[in-house]
Amino acid sequence: MTPFLAEFIGTALLLLLGNGVVANVVLNQTKGHNSGWIVITVGWAMAVFVGVFVTSDFSGAHLNPAVTIGLATAGVFPWADVPAYLLAQFLGGALGATLVWVMHRPHYEVTENPNAKMATFCTDPAIRNLSSNLFSEILGTFVLVFAVLFLAAPTFSVTSLPDAEFGLGALGAVPVAFLVLAIGLSLGGTTGYAINPARDLSPRLMHALLPIEGKRDSNWSYAWVPVVGPVVGSVLAGLLYLLLSPTP
Repeated sequence: MTPFLAEFIGTALLLLLGNGVVANVVLNQTKGHNSGWIVITVGWAMAVFVGVFVTSDFSGAHLNPAVTIGLATAGVFPWADVPAYLLAQFLGGALGATLVWVMHRPHYEVTENPNAKMATFCTDPAIRNLSSNLFSEILGTFVLVFAVLFLAAPTFSVTSLPDAEFGLGALGAVPVAFLVLAIGLSLGGTTGYAINPARDLSPRLMHALLPIEGKRDSNWSYAWVPVVGPVVGSVLAGLLYLLLSPTP
């Protein structure tokens, strides 16, 4: 499997299972209806586990433009490969979100709340305060990328990290899943913790394009926050990692 295909499949799995658990909780007449925030955060963590486990040996299992940009900023991933990874992730996010809609179509039809329908695609803040919402996404993504950099690093010694083998490996899926669970439980309640532009922008676009009965607008005035925030957070994490890393 090529890295491009791995990122595409992995991000599609991430969105299928992650947005799938949201659909299971918020859409009417599902078996998991109203099961709550804990189910959503655990479901998203397990979605990350599956995506990382399946693709780690082929692409490093970024599955997130913020992770790709953060690793490149830290000097442990080539900038030349960033565009292809981002394209695969955004396309995979669109596919995963679409599959959630296809699977749950009867439940969209019996759900009257348009906000609930949109929640199965993209994030929306609990309290709309753009500066606060942006900070939430920056901070959550900073924690994600900074921790991933240390989880993936083969050593934190005098080794030149850009020249060392750098990757999570399949077993790295477990700590990354717990990391995402911690972020969701502790930092996710303000914005829904997108912490991943491909997790939010691609599904938001599909929400706008798909013929979903009774849907609302896709809240494009907010859409920049879960894109800009994660990018800023990832760059800050990569720069701090560079600062703390030993020089060759």
